[in-house]
Amino acid sequence: MATSEKLIEFECPQEILLGLHLNARQFGDLVKQQSAIALFRESKLTSGMAARWLGIPRIHFLLNAMQQANISLLQDDSEDFARETSLIMRLASHVGESSQ
Repeated sequence: MATSEKLIEFECPQEILLGLHLNARQFGDLVKQQSAIALFRESKLTSGMAARWLGIPRIHFLLNAMQQANISLLQDDSEDFARETSLIMRLASHVGESSQ
């Protein structure tokens, strides 16, 4: 763990873990992911910040957020459209390079 990171601990009843069929580590990862998505949805975290927190590429975070939380990426303005179009083009370029 990096020195700038903080460890947060919380209690969870065993029956929740059993009911979800998760161990403590898996549950912690689920809570972290759902928290990142919720904070992004509330505009308290950017997609980049959330992705860095989860240790995944930004495009993966955005895709997960869209699939799991039905989050719209665009706010219907030209700036958002341009930014997201650029991101998609970079992803397409990256995927093309990876498949060669």
